[in-house]
Order: sequence, then structure tokens, then C-alpha cells
Amino acid sequence: MKQSKKVFSVLVVFIFLGTMLYAGGGSQGRAGATKTLDFWHAQTDSPQIKQGAVDRFIANNPGYKVNVSYMDGDSYEIKLAVAMNSGILPDVFFSWSGGKMISYTEANLITDLTPYMNANNYKNKFLDAALAQATYDRKIWGVPAESSSICVVFYNKDIFSKYNLKEPATLRELEAICDTLVQNRVAPFALGNKARWPGSMYFMYFVTRYAGLEPFSNATMGKGSFTHPAFIYAGKKIQEWVNKKYFLEGFNSLDTNIGQDRQPMYNGDAAMVVMGSWLISQIQADNPGFAASKLGFFMWPKDESGINNTNAVVGTVGDNFYHISQKSTNKDKAFELITHLNDDKSVQDLISIGKMPPVKGITLTNPLLMDLTKILAQAKEVQLWYDQSLSPEVSEVHKDTCQELFGLTITPEVAAQRWQDASARYLSSQKR
Repeated sequence: MKQSKKVFSVLVVFIFLGTMLYAGGGSQGRAGATKTLDFWHAQTDSPQIKQGAVDRFIANNPGYKVNVSYMDGDSYEIKLAVAMNSGILPDVFFSWSGGKMISYTEANLITDLTPYMNANNYKNKFLDAALAQATYDRKIWGVPAESSSICVVFYNKDIFSKYNLKEPATLRELEAICDTLVQNRVAPFALGNKARWPGSMYFMYFVTRYAGLEPFSNATMGKGSFTHPAFIYAGKKIQEWVNKKYFLEGFNSLDTNIGQDRQPMYNGDAAMVVMGSWLISQIQADNPGFAASKLGFFMWPKDESGINNTNAVVGTVGDNFYHISQKSTNKDKAFELITHLNDDKSVQDLISIGKMPPVKGITLTNPLLMDLTKILAQAKEVQLWYDQSLSPEVSEVHKDTCQELFGLTITPEVAAQRWQDASARYLSSQKR
């Protein structure tokens, strides 16, 4: 999101940095703070669950104090980036794994958790796919928590019923649904793309359904290019949909963090939202009636023009992966705090609000969640979110160009080349 002026950006950095220097960065080097842990998370829809885990940790560890800070995801990314650059990190914090987590390991900023995970076979508590996302260079760097989240198309059942629409099996059928909705002055999709990453979800599915996971995987490793036809195709489809009025007006300035993409679906102004499955818990929290009777979802459909179509899902198995700062002076207790985020009480609390914790043996009763688990079981591949798979520098270029594609201010070819140039610079820097 390059919407702020440079002066504002610098001011934000200094504000965050000054705040963190004042706080002292957790248990790192502060006199008299050896029994204090600093803990950051971004679960604004369920802070009480994280606080409950903290309270249980404190009850089991008299004399320990935990400073909890939570914020929305975009603010968290900014604050964490500042912390990484300054080297002043909280004891416990999370990433979304992928390229960012790898960059933290290579910069020696986070702790190898393999010994902790191996102790008493604690790692056996978690789904294999979740552990795989937390692993790099044969070591486990994060503890998966929160939920298994995949990207799907949510829709208002009443709107579909009113216009006699059925869940599509193909992209052409989805576009036919969109055309019907446009004719009836209903926006097909509500998109809150101020944060940039929501638009990337459309881009990812266009690429994945058209050409599979290989083009992205090859490009990130330098064995291919982001100028591959699949990425050009995705850009063209996005701009085709924008020109067809498939998105609610003002989509590039709407903020998903405050529900500006959900509300239009509630009131009938838009029929669908493409989002991670965490949307279920958000809707249950702010509109339980809608969640109970009007919310439906379907997987992004097959692309008939695809050259290597796949039923792969876009998402993550784990969602939040908790790390311990390499500089923490209380690593053992920090890990104990993390275990409380996945204890039986936390798991049940997460299930109760519509999430799927990444642990084995859970029992679900929510029909939507049960359907999601079936999709995960059938999917042979999972494409981690692009913005999390990429290095921080390349991720920013992808999100910027993706937003510009939606804004019709850049061509797919130029967007692809800028992405490729950023990737080439990053890969070159890693070889030095």
C-alpha cells in the first residue's frame, strides 16, 4: 500500500520505533524484567481467547508477567517490520511462515524450536501440513496456531436464490452469474482492496487454476520467471472483470480490516466475497444471524482455458506461526506460553468461533467448517498465499502491482516485469 507520502511513512516508522524503544522490546536486556514476557498477536476478532491462554500461563507461573499487544494484521506487519529492522523484538510473536519466516531465520532473529517441539513428542499434536509450513532447513522455527485457512468464494444465499443462481463448477459459469448480477444492479463481488492482499487472492486463483503451482514455485526459485504467461493471463482476467463491473465501486479504497467488504454482502449490495475461511468467524462475531442462515461458500471453479488445471487450494494450514526472539532471555517460558495457545481450552474456544485449529483429532459441528475440512482432505496441493511465500521486498512489489492492475493503471505485462525485476534483485542479493 504505497498510498502514504514518504514523510508520513518515515513518521510512522519513528513513532513505532520510539514506542518500542520506550517499551524496551520484551525481556531483551532490560534491568529487572527477567520475569516479563512481551507477546504480540493480531487476533482482533478474538483477543479474549489469547488473553485466556495468557491468564492460564500466569496462573501456572506465579511471578511472571505478560505484556500483550494486539492490532489488526496490516498494522502488525508494519510494526513487525520496524522491529525486525531495529532488532528489538518481543519474546513471542507470529509470522505467516513462507518467505518472511525464512528471512527471519537467515537473519538469526528467531529461535530454532526443534528441541522444544521434539520434547515429549509435542510436535505430534499438529497436522503434518502445518509442521511442514513451520519447517525450513530441516528445523522447526514456528509453532502453528489459530486455524487452517483456505481461500473460498463466500456468497449471500438469499441473493443467489432471488436470481435463481447455482454454485458454479467452471469459470464461465461464475462469469455468467456475475453478468446476471450486473444486469440486476447487484455487484458480484465486494472487494476491500485497500490492504492490497485481498486482490492478490483473485490473482492467485487465476494463476493456479490456469497453470497450477509450478509457475510460481519456479519463479520464486529463479528457475522460471514472473513474466510467465500464467501471470499475464491473471492480470488480464482481473482487468477484464474490472471493466465488466464485477466489483463494488470503490473497491481499491475499501478496508477489509473494518469489514467494508462484508457489510455489502449483508445488506444485499454485493453477492460474493473472496476471502480466507477466517471470514466465517468474523461474520459469526458481527452478524450471527447472517452466518447461521444466509452464508454459503464454494471453491474457486475450474478454468476451462487452463493449461494445467488443478484443484489446489490457496491458503495455509496453521495461519499463525509463533516464534521466539533469538534475543529473548526467557526462551523456556516463552515456549511454555506458546503451548497455552494450543492447549485444550484454546482449541475448543477457537472451534466455538468458527476456526479450525491445526491440531489432530478435533471435532467440528459447524456445517461450514465440516465442508471446509472435506475440501482440505481432497486437495492434493496447497498454495501458500503469495505475499507470505515471497521475501518481504518482493511481496511488496507483488501487492503494489496487483492493486494497480485492479486500478487499471498498469498493464499485465508491465506488472509482471516489475515483479520479475524485484525477484531477480532479491535472488541476486542472496548469492552475495
